[in-house]
Amino acid sequence: MELTTDARTELEAIISVGYDRSVSSRAQIILDYADGDSVAEIAAKSGTTRPAVYKWISRYEEDGIAELDDRKSPGRPRAVTGEQRGRIIARTKIPPPESTGLANWSSYEMAKYLKRHEGIDVRLRGSLTGPQ
Repeated sequence: MELTTDARTELEAIISVGYDRSVSSRAQIILDYADGDSVAEIAAKSGTTRPAVYKWISRYEEDGIAELDDRKSPGRPRAVTGEQRGRIIARTKIPPPESTGLANWSSYEMAKYLKRHEGIDVRLRGSLTGPQ
């Protein structure tokens, strides 16, 4: 890949101003690739995978710097917030309360407990809680 002077300057500017850590690291991937580093070397240096390096190179070649930014994820927005996810993970690390009569959590029982006691509605596909 050959970069124009303007493209190289723009990529270097993204890195130098600390635009966004993920976008900066993607810009560095492009610069490293343009400088002749192998995909394996770039992956090792950036702490990512070879498929991820190929992805960012391909996206950059498609439409330039704009493609280094995150795309909006398709599908509906997450129903569980980051804080709630943290509470769910914490709950999985401890045994169920004695009042539940359970020795271990099942996904169904965990969802039921979370809704009743934590106010978190985690709907499971195919569960008895109804269609999603």
